[in-house]
Amino acid sequence: MRASGNGNVQRCAENLLATVRGEVPYDRLKGLDARAIDKPAEEVQALIQQDAEWMLEIYEPRGKVRDIILSPGETDGGQFHLTAVLEE
Repeated sequence: MRASGNGNVQRCAENLLATVRGEVPYDRLKGLDARAIDKPAEEVQALIQQDAEWMLEIYEPRGKVRDIILSPGETDGGQFHLTAVLEE
């Protein structure tokens, strides 16, 4: 697995941020809270940012979170892009 880049801090953070809370059977708190999706944009920004920072601090201690950026997608479908800036 490490040969394919899975041991990399950025790859691990990417995998964590793609996880939805409740997806991991024996760790139901791991992942972003999907209930934030139907909230107003300002609330979503705060909730997702808080979840992402907490999750990266707990599950990926090798990288220090500098910034979490939530930006709207290119379509009007309510999609967004989540970017985490980490320091190793």
